[in-house]
Amino acid sequence: MNRSRTARAARSAGPGERPALPVQRSRRDAPPAGVGWWQPPKAKAGSPDDSARHRVPDATEVLPGSLAPGGRRGPASRRSRRRMQLTPAQRSARRRRRLLHAALGGAATVVLAPVLAFVAGYLLFTVPSPDDAVNNQVALVSFADGTPLTRLVPEEGNRIKVSIEQVPVHVRHAVLAAEDRTFYSNPGFDLTGILRAAWNQLRGGVGGGSTITQQFVKKALVGAEQTLWRKYKEVVLAVKISQERSKDEILADYLNTIYFGRGAYGIQSAAQAYFGKNVQDLTVSEGALLAGVIQSPSRWDPAVSPERAVERWNFVLDGMTSQGWLDAGTRATLGFPPTSGTRSFSRGVPADSSGHIVTAVTAELADLGISDQALAQDGLRITTTIDPRRQEHAVAAVHETLAGQPVNLRSSMVAIDPATGGVRAYYGGENGVGLDYAQVRRLAGSTFKPFVVLAGLLQDPPVGLGEVFDGTEVPGLRNADGAECERCDLKQAMTMSNNVVFHSLARQVGPEAVAAAARAAGITAPLEDPTAGIALGNKEVSAFELASAYATLAAGGVWHQPHFVASVVTADGSVLYEAAVEGERRFPERVARNVTESMLEVAAHDGLALPGAQPVAAKTGTVQSRFEGENNDAWIAGFTPTLATSVWMGTDMNSPIRTARGAPVEGAGLPGEVWQLFMTDALAGEPVQQFAPFRPIGEAPSTAPPNAPTTAPTPVPPATAAPDANDPDAPPAPNAPPDPNAPPGGAAPSPGSPVPGAPGGPEQGPPPPDGGAPAGGPGEVAPTPTPQPGGDGADGAPRLFGGDPEPTPRQDCSVTPCG
Repeated sequence: MNRSRTARAARSAGPGERPALPVQRSRRDAPPAGVGWWQPPKAKAGSPDDSARHRVPDATEVLPGSLAPGGRRGPASRRSRRRMQLTPAQRSARRRRRLLHAALGGAATVVLAPVLAFVAGYLLFTVPSPDDAVNNQVALVSFADGTPLTRLVPEEGNRIKVSIEQVPVHVRHAVLAAEDRTFYSNPGFDLTGILRAAWNQLRGGVGGGSTITQQFVKKALVGAEQTLWRKYKEVVLAVKISQERSKDEILADYLNTIYFGRGAYGIQSAAQAYFGKNVQDLTVSEGALLAGVIQSPSRWDPAVSPERAVERWNFVLDGMTSQGWLDAGTRATLGFPPTSGTRSFSRGVPADSSGHIVTAVTAELADLGISDQALAQDGLRITTTIDPRRQEHAVAAVHETLAGQPVNLRSSMVAIDPATGGVRAYYGGENGVGLDYAQVRRLAGSTFKPFVVLAGLLQDPPVGLGEVFDGTEVPGLRNADGAECERCDLKQAMTMSNNVVFHSLARQVGPEAVAAAARAAGITAPLEDPTAGIALGNKEVSAFELASAYATLAAGGVWHQPHFVASVVTADGSVLYEAAVEGERRFPERVARNVTESMLEVAAHDGLALPGAQPVAAKTGTVQSRFEGENNDAWIAGFTPTLATSVWMGTDMNSPIRTARGAPVEGAGLPGEVWQLFMTDALAGEPVQQFAPFRPIGEAPSTAPPNAPTTAPTPVPPATAAPDANDPDAPPAPNAPPDPNAPPGGAAPSPGSPVPGAPGGPEQGPPPPDGGAPAGGPGEVAPTPTPQPGGDGADGAPRLFGGDPEPTPRQDCSVTPCG
């Protein structure tokens, strides 16, 4: 049988071709007798092919790859032999067939893949409702830990639903002319626009080409991200909605959903917000204006940009005319309609104390360039810096302290992280949609004294904490009870809040230097035309900026922008904004540490020390009323290395503040209680933080109590009453060239000595015994008395209205605008 197979193989070979090799026996076949299964069968005599197949080749003989040792005989070798047997024409035909098959497969993929994707999306995606459209546009605000704080827009929005029959035909045509002129004829999407948008996105641009149906879908479900995935979902849902709803139903849903600006969702709310009327009463001109603002309310609102509003209004009317929806003659007679003024909408701002946080967040977002339109439409996720635990402690501290106190007392508190500038707790009052007292500027009192020390340390040569001053009272400038010191350095004067010492230092370094130091720390109030009274706080600041300035001291002279917003993320997860943590060096760390050193004993001196021996730098302050023995404002501000907090207390009417027992409120009193309670709770459970090591600038401060004997040089006693620093007859400031018109003896004092000068606050001479006009230059005007800054006694408030009857001070235009 083997011989017959070999013969057939030989006969099948063509002329000139080598005969096929004989078929080998399978190893599984029964082996010939005497031959193991692992041995090849012996060649039979007379078979040249077999002998050639099984003979041992010569060393110089080249074998075919299939017969070489380790060679393989399998499908690859058979394909190779078949290719060798094909003619060139057959090979070319085979390549053409393969290319044709690949082209057909690619075409099928291109055609079938979108169809399959469309079918899958049609089955999976749910048709949205108009309520979904409003809800998914809402911006969510959360605490720092991600727990929800509020929604910026109520769930139903500022929206009043109307039927399509209530919307005049000319208003519907105006909207179609502005947004989708082929609405009633297109299948729900614009293929040309989609392809153009896809091409733009592939080139790195933005999309476009949305029909009214697609816009409704985008607002209802998809979000505003510019991606091909969004366009895919828009198209699928637009087709599905077009199949399930009529065109009028889709248009009605769109008109009840779209945002028109001014807090208005839907055409009815827009008609009321812009024109104070119902939608059925809108004229052609008014309808065209509303249709024009749909695309960008923040840009085309007439109250924002009248020129753009008119341009867009003309575009809509021209579109109506070109579509045959408006007669050209009527078009020529139309005029631009007047609108009502913009209105403020709370948009979900809580009515309790957290409402002030939300208001501050929205104001900050506006400063960052995030428009009201983006807040209303883009479904932003806003994370704040507010720590919910510390916020709860802040509110609780105010409530607990003011419980049972007079109802006219108002308070505010701000706590800032010195390392980042992030606001960790914020209390601006109980009425979240009312006045935010944390942003209201009031006279600062003695809380400004640290900035006087800062200004002295920044001088050349610097005024160190060990400089000794005469702190005895002078006519017109008093100290609080217990704040007298004949000889005291700056740290001692800060601890007891001696007014004379800091007033003298302010005159020595110059009021402008004090104002510049305060600005460097973070005070943003104008502080215009300062006098030496700035040392006693005769300038207005807010609790917010005072906390920020003290946080700069806590951070070693590095200022961080105080902020509420930690991050803003869009609906598709893209980070739109993230707060920077880098600060700005405003003054050297050693200088900041010296200022901190001057304040370290204030809290303990006033009975406000923190538990656990936590080091804390603080300063109280009180503003005296124009009524003898009364106070109008009371402050405290202080910081640890990780938290800076300020507290203010006063009234709406800037009237005297008293406790339930009738005692004047002092900075170390009720405000101090709020501050101490909050700081204790806020820092509970955290390790005690130490300030950086103290390296004194200039002479180190004394560790002895005030008025104790020292080795310091005897200070020069202050003058009794000198003219104002801005008075041309005043003695020159230190290091200033002498005034030729100055009276004899007006030489500048040495550093560390008090500069002769007038009292702080509104500059004036001492009250005369008969209660007449205050001493001063000729021609001075004596208007109605105003509140005086400085303190209330416990923290060093000067009693500028001593004597009987009450003197009439000269008006200070830096506090209350003159005229």
